[in-house]
Amino acid sequence: MWLLPFFQKSRTFTKSILVLKNPEKKSALSEVNGINQPNSVSDAVARQIQNFRRKQPSAAELVSNILKGDKTALSRAITLIESTNVDHLAKANEVIQGCLPHANKSVRIGITGVPGVGKSTFIEAFGKHLTSLGKKVAVLAVDPSSSISHGSILGDKTRMEELVKDENAFIRPSASGDSLGGVARKTREAIILCEACGFDTIIIETVGVGQSETAVHSMVDFFLLLKIAGAGDELQGIKRGIMEMADAIVINKADGDNIAKAKLAKTEFNRALHLFPAKNSGWTPKVTTCSAFEKTGIDNVWSIITDYFQLVKENDYFDYKRKEQNQFWMMETINEQLKTHFYNHPEIITLLEQNKKAVQNNEVSPFAAAQLLLNQYFNNRK
Repeated sequence: MWLLPFFQKSRTFTKSILVLKNPEKKSALSEVNGINQPNSVSDAVARQIQNFRRKQPSAAELVSNILKGDKTALSRAITLIESTNVDHLAKANEVIQGCLPHANKSVRIGITGVPGVGKSTFIEAFGKHLTSLGKKVAVLAVDPSSSISHGSILGDKTRMEELVKDENAFIRPSASGDSLGGVARKTREAIILCEACGFDTIIIETVGVGQSETAVHSMVDFFLLLKIAGAGDELQGIKRGIMEMADAIVINKADGDNIAKAKLAKTEFNRALHLFPAKNSGWTPKVTTCSAFEKTGIDNVWSIITDYFQLVKENDYFDYKRKEQNQFWMMETINEQLKTHFYNHPEIITLLEQNKKAVQNNEVSPFAAAQLLLNQYFNNRK
């Protein structure tokens, strides 16, 4: 007990020393101010970029730069035609009209398949093969939009990291939005701009929604269906619809232990194709295997596509199909612009909100409300 006062005095003395050494009592989690890093962004360059982005080029300037092969102008023009702002419609139509005489000089290839089949990997390997042959390749990749947040990842450039660095390639991801058929709303117009920019091979990658691929089929010359073996989808693939539209079926991921399964799937799909009626083009669809990961069989796919184009150009089916597609997209454009103008009409916007509440409260039927809105719209157009 006689040592207790001594220890008490010792603790007091130690505490006083600590207080003197660190009078602020900083926390152990406190940080010491380091060296201030210099500004990594030049203010002058930042202002220059902001002014460049703020300046909107005219339609004539966009067309002129697109015809020179300017990818930046091409990207800005595609953004313009994808805009839902009605004020941009006239300028977008002017750009398309200016590019139209320089379009229709490419081959258009649509590629579809179920999610996970390896579309992006295949397109990168296929695109690199085409650029090695001296082709200029434009990839219009369509990403699915969320039905909840309405957002889209648009990550195809990240997936195609080798192709995106190729000087003879252009990759443009677009969100599908509320469009059906696995393509974006303005993919057809984007094709015209890419052709005017000098790209001789246009690849359209769909979101891969299964059998709802009629939209992409109506804008391409060759329709390629990607499949995988051993996934239990052979019966699903044999169903009429998606296979009936395909000009070629490519079984991807034919590598490693999957080679035998891919060969078996090739045989099954070949048998199934004989059940379908002959195509108007006179072409017999082909089935082949490849490995986009190992880059094997890609040259055989291009050989099949080359044989197809040689046939349809000799029998004039190529030009016939292009004319039919132009007529189809005229009707689709009319429908799209009527829809856009209807929903952006000032009176319809107000009246639509009122009728939504009335329909939700069962005060009026959805059909009567729709008819009321249409009558109001057409009366205003008189």
